Amino acid sequence: MPSLKDLKNRIGSVKNTRKITKAMQMVAAAKLRRAQEAAEAARPYADRMSAVMAGLTANAAGQAGAPRLLAGTGSDQRHLLVVMTAERGLAGGFNSSIVKLARQHADRLRGEGKQVAILTVGKKGREQLKRDYGDLFVHHVDLSEVKRVGYDTARIITDDLLQRFDAGSFDVATIFYNRFETVISQIPTAKQVIPAEVPADAAPANALYEYEPGEEELLAELLPRSVATQIFAALLENAASEQGARMSAMDNATRNAGDMIDRLTTQYNRSRQAAITTELIEIIAGAEAL
Repeated sequence: MPSLKDLKNRIGSVKNTRKITKAMQMVAAAKLRRAQEAAEAARPYADRMSAVMAGLTANAAGQAGAPRLLAGTGSDQRHLLVVMTAERGLAGGFNSSIVKLARQHADRLRGEGKQVAILTVGKKGREQLKRDYGDLFVHHVDLSEVKRVGYDTARIITDDLLQRFDAGSFDVATIFYNRFETVISQIPTAKQVIPAEVPADAAPANALYEYEPGEEELLAELLPRSVATQIFAALLENAASEQGARMSAMDNATRNAGDMIDRLTTQYNRSRQAAITTELIEIIAGAEAL
């Protein structure tokens, strides 16, 4: 049974931990507001870009002059998985949920006989995948020095993907991230960005629009921007999801620390009372012996 001194030290230690988790919760709440606003502001642009691209790709898909980013390489044998996680932990299941989805995707592809390569964005995803999939790593994007995610960050990742695609390193690229819904709800998402997916319900645009230059030239210019836009939107969703998950995790940790302090305090008081009672019994017994 722990001594009174041990219990007192442990209570002090848990109180210090609660102060830290409470401070982290408040910091995450402040960062969440900015990150959520950025993610929500980017959604209309990303959705509109997707709508425009859907019309153009529905017309150009299958044509002989379609850009490679739309038509693909003619094969789906080589897959590149872009796993986008955080640089830090203490965010509940934020990182592990993305990694879990990427693992399932990679295992399914390998079970089908496909070749899989992994590009990691963020340290935590790389750490979790390194043991089982380290031989599949081809590149890592370090965001530890990035204070706030911007379009330039997305362009760096996009340029690397496009260079690898032009070099014939892969046929299909899929990004993995968490889509922000609420503070307690982030949805792990897998989205194919190369080649561009043509929505099943996308109808070819009719003659209401005339393009100058032609659709192929427009697609050649817009498709790389569309990839960058999707990656940028995913980074913003991830940033908001990370802060939401961290805020929720630190709130739970603070509550658990409070419960533990209450239990330890009760145990300390009982042990102290037992020690006092024992001392009194010994004093009374000694007095009676005299």
